Amino acid sequence: MIVVTADQRGSTRGHDRVPEALAIVGSRAAGRSGVVLPFDRTVGDELQGVLAADDDGAALAVDLVLDLVRDGGWSVGIGLGAVDRPLPAASREASGPAFVRARAAVDRAKRRGRGSVPLAVVGPDEEPRATVSADAQALLRLLGAVVARRSAAGWEAVDTLVAQRGPAPQRASAAALGVSEQAVSQRLRAALWAEDAAARPLAARLLRAAGADRDDVTDDEPDDEPDDEAGEGHAR
Repeated sequence: MIVVTADQRGSTRGHDRVPEALAIVGSRAAGRSGVVLPFDRTVGDELQGVLAADDDGAALAVDLVLDLVRDGGWSVGIGLGAVDRPLPAASREASGPAFVRARAAVDRAKRRGRGSVPLAVVGPDEEPRATVSADAQALLRLLGAVVARRSAAGWEAVDTLVAQRGPAPQRASAAALGVSEQAVSQRLRAALWAEDAAARPLAARLLRAAGADRDDVTDDEPDDEPDDEAGEGHAR
């Protein structure tokens, strides 16, 4: 499973932004597969959700995490691996190794220095999944840096392009923005949109590979979870 936990940064100095973040993740998840337990407030100024470690869930996790990085003000932790079954109705009532790791990841993200992307990924300790989790973290931080540094003009071009559904999206984007196609192309290049779009599927594949647990495969598959994970306890 993929557990995503986000904690509001500097919450004692500002208003409660959890409702805004829930609206962001709700909008991104609308009409998409992969949500196991929907995002909800857990405690205080924190939200959490659970996504499947499959193609849909992992791709959605990447988009959700980068949306939160774009929004700013969030420390984001991703925990990967097994969860305790049966799952409850709400994420705040769930437990298991992936939840413990999500808590460790968000605490690690909080300690990131000023100017760094406040994001961390913690997966199972055994190899190769430990290395895959570290690779996912490195790539997501790189993508997060791209997202966080993108200009307002760049985001306008990206958001307009993504919203297009016709055969010539860049031409339609130019018409919608009232600029030339060349201007849209220049904005997209400056925004590193092609590189962003190409790297997101790789980040998703890494999360999927490190996040699979025994219940993400059929019953006749061997249990590859290490014995020592059974004693990791509850996330809260």
